[in-house]
Amino acid sequence: MALNEIHDSEGTEIQVREYYTGCVRTEWRRLARDAYRRLEFETTLHFVMQYLPANGLVLDAGGGPGRYTVELAKRGYDMVLMDLTPANLEFAQRQIKRAGLKDRVKDIAEGSIVDLSRFKDCTFDAVMCTGGPLSHVLDVYDRKKAIGDLVRVVKPGAPVFVSVMGRLNVLIIELILAQYEIDLPHFISMRDTGDYGGGYGFTACHFFLPEELKDAFDGHPVEILEMAGLEGISSRHWKKLNQLARDEKRWRIWMETHFQTCTHPSVVGMSAHMMIVCRKLPG
Repeated sequence: MALNEIHDSEGTEIQVREYYTGCVRTEWRRLARDAYRRLEFETTLHFVMQYLPANGLVLDAGGGPGRYTVELAKRGYDMVLMDLTPANLEFAQRQIKRAGLKDRVKDIAEGSIVDLSRFKDCTFDAVMCTGGPLSHVLDVYDRKKAIGDLVRVVKPGAPVFVSVMGRLNVLIIELILAQYEIDLPHFISMRDTGDYGGGYGFTACHFFLPEELKDAFDGHPVEILEMAGLEGISSRHWKKLNQLARDEKRWRIWMETHFQTCTHPSVVGMSAHMMIVCRKLPG
């Protein structure tokens, strides 16, 4: 059986780990490569910094090669980085050492967001699961378990930040870049269920509708504070956005426009990545 035909939880993790092992440096650079790619990073931080406490211990769950771990450690937070891919963690260790942040990063751990049993209840002052790790959990029950664990390990009143990849946006990508795939079974699966088993340039992934992401937090002791489209109305317009970034005045006005519109429900749904911000309820 080909790897992209394995849809059980273990097979999905194997596929995802192998994919990210092959693109560690690409993933590190992804959020800093140009103005368009930085938009996801800067919008994530915009909302994270609104809700983070002034200091504390933060879990970066599924944090890849550590871009957010390094950034928040620079801002004075104590960090724990966890990721499924050993190659990501090895790279992150080098970046952390290079930045002189070893004292701030308290642990670097290999593991899946589906199983956070290594961490005790109410350990962290905040939890981040950003960049799409939850999208790489295809099984709906595993996603529910992952969310439950992300909530379990934060203290009451603490924020939880989760970002995923958007379903409507990936269908637009098919229209723009891969029309030859529209009559293939995986397109119908993405359209109707959000599930993509891998094998066509990307690894196994579940692409979310915004109401689906919101509903996934039902039954967990959280208050939903925000939902935002991280690329917002700029999604998929990378050439034009990078061109605009060269004009300082117009760029400033466009970024104001971005932050004014990125929480609109229609924009959340069309964005390449969407983020939900929650607060754990007391008791």
